[in-house]
Amino acid sequence: MTLLTILLNGCSSDYEWGWHVLSPQTETGRINLGFLMDGFLFTLGISLMAFVLAMLVGLLIALPGLSTLKGLRLINRFYVETLRSIPVLVMILWIYYGLPIVTGIELPAFAAAVVALALCESAFHAEIFRGGIQAVNPGQFEAADSLGLSYVRKMQLIVLPQAIRNMLPPLANQFVYMLKMSSLASVIGVQELTRRANELQVSEYRAMEIYSFLVLEYLLLVLLFSFLARKLERRMQKSS
Repeated sequence: MTLLTILLNGCSSDYEWGWHVLSPQTETGRINLGFLMDGFLFTLGISLMAFVLAMLVGLLIALPGLSTLKGLRLINRFYVETLRSIPVLVMILWIYYGLPIVTGIELPAFAAAVVALALCESAFHAEIFRGGIQAVNPGQFEAADSLGLSYVRKMQLIVLPQAIRNMLPPLANQFVYMLKMSSLASVIGVQELTRRANELQVSEYRAMEIYSFLVLEYLLLVLLFSFLARKLERRMQKSS
């Protein structure tokens, strides 16, 4: 019986739900519910670490895109267009399996997933930073120059604090996107939510119950961080 048939038939379906698969303890002695919930830590860890790294790299890539020098702008465009064109799954597989062959550097699965996600995401962050900085009133740049501030101090004290208000909504969207893309780390064995659900399905053979619970886990994560992002955005708007 397919998933579509079950959804269309609803309660009239002859499918017997077996939520006992998520009972406190099974015959094998493994706590299935706890096994699934522990994947939260890996999913959050991958997402947060990759997001922070992507922000740092994205800012470094965005700055050449704001330069008046054509060569620096070309570097920015080449990086952004290249990384945005590579699927996240392909990048994860290449970092984990290809990087050791090319460079001799072998990363653990968790680190490989973080690096791959950060690289792909940094291209989007670079565009967000570039757009947010360009949206700042040009008069602010002129005022900073009149004060004799260096480029770094100008960005740190005047430009970025104003630009971050413009960048917060798209950055929040990108973090939600990264939360969902972190599930692709399961293909190289990272014990995040999706990997644990797959392993439990292999041993319990209750796909509907396990993957339905997985949907709820991701839904909870996304709704929680979306709520926090909106709350932070409103607070920053009130303080401006």
